[in-house]
Amino acid sequence: MRSHPDPYPRPATSSAFAGYRFPPEVITLAVRWYLRFGLSYRDVEELLAERGIEVDHVTIYRWVQRFAPEFAEAARARRHLVGDRWHVDETYLKVGGTWRYLFRAIDQFGQVIDVFLSPRRNREAARRLFVQAISRTRVSPTEVTRPVPGLPSSPG
Repeated sequence: MRSHPDPYPRPATSSAFAGYRFPPEVITLAVRWYLRFGLSYRDVEELLAERGIEVDHVTIYRWVQRFAPEFAEAARARRHLVGDRWHVDETYLKVGGTWRYLFRAIDQFGQVIDVFLSPRRNREAARRLFVQAISRTRVSPTEVTRPVPGLPSSPG
């Protein structure tokens, strides 16, 4: 028996916003407000209502669940490639009641390259930060700068 093509083919959606009642501009605005300013869903609902757009907070919740990963992916694509001049610093902080050292590498664009948490502040911990960062980024730094004690920390 031969299968026949669907007599009513469904066109592929041309947009991620296809099938939604509200225009993409409203959905984008609501999701951006929620993500950028840390508002509650009801706060976003109220802000939209002030602009004459009646949307339920549950609808905004669904929009955020649907579109936040896509917005994050779009923002990630706009990042610079990792630079070859790195600024490295360390600090100590309490994690779970015990003091740990947090090592951080930042490139010349201010992007965090990598972080490493260690129980000790020694050469081995710093080496592990570099090995981990170089293996993830596949970039070897041409210049590494440590902050001078007493001055503000590196960018970022």
